[in-house]
Amino acid sequence: MVNEKVLSIILGGGQGSRLYPLTATRSKPAVPIAGKYRLVDIPISNCINSDIKRMYVLTQFNSASLNKHIKNTYHFSFFSSAFVDVLAAEQTMSSTDWFQGTADAVRQSMHHFLNHDFEYALILSGDQLYQLNFNEMIEQHEASKAEISIATQPVNAKDATSFGLLKTNEENVITSFIEKPDESLLPDWTSDVGEEMKQQGRHYLASMGIYIFNRDLLIKLMNNPDTIDFGKEIIPQSIDTHKTVSYQYEGYWTDIGNIESFFEANIGLTDAIPRFNLYDRMQRIFTRARILPTSKIS
Repeated sequence: MVNEKVLSIILGGGQGSRLYPLTATRSKPAVPIAGKYRLVDIPISNCINSDIKRMYVLTQFNSASLNKHIKNTYHFSFFSSAFVDVLAAEQTMSSTDWFQGTADAVRQSMHHFLNHDFEYALILSGDQLYQLNFNEMIEQHEASKAEISIATQPVNAKDATSFGLLKTNEENVITSFIEKPDESLLPDWTSDVGEEMKQQGRHYLASMGIYIFNRDLLIKLMNNPDTIDFGKEIIPQSIDTHKTVSYQYEGYWTDIGNIESFFEANIGLTDAIPRFNLYDRMQRIFTRARILPTSKIS
């Protein structure tokens, strides 16, 4: 089954300098995780588990390893509309530049996306760990008649200054946004979160960098060549003019942005029942099959 309403766009072109030397010869989404997977397997698997099987992965920096992994891993039936295709940065008649940011990457690739029928564009990052059913987010997007939906995660004050923060009203409509606020501003940015989140001191809503855009609105926004980043420009500018809704996600989520977060994420996977559960049969993580001998400890 393929959800024909949704086209998924996975961003994978960043330099990843904070993950060096892991990114010396490969992009962040191609960095191995948990021994056998690549980071890009996470958003792709979440999409497959949500029946969203039309995906583009946008690549640019050190992309050979990522391109090879995707080519060798994701194959669907010849009689299905499903695909996972790589779109590398390219020179065209309209642009000869590299991708300048997340929004610019989508803008320069729009002519490929518009070859497909879709109602919603699901825009994802290629370097995060989480297990999310996108169908629930899409259902809320439709029910609320939103033009943009943003997945948000309750965070504590220590982490809040590292993310873009949102404030919502009683209907989950986002009313204001600030990118990586100073600690002194945090008292003005608390949001309504679940009781369990309050008990953990997680009073702030951070953007997870996961977006749903209505097709027509995305086309309109991409017509402005001066906006190059979703978090810094597109989202803050759209809140006042287009209905933007928060989808609050309270499960495990982490951004693999540096060596410390990479280390902590891998150590967390050694728990008896890890928060990011690779053994959940309902939320499987897919990767390239390897014909290897069994492990041996001596």
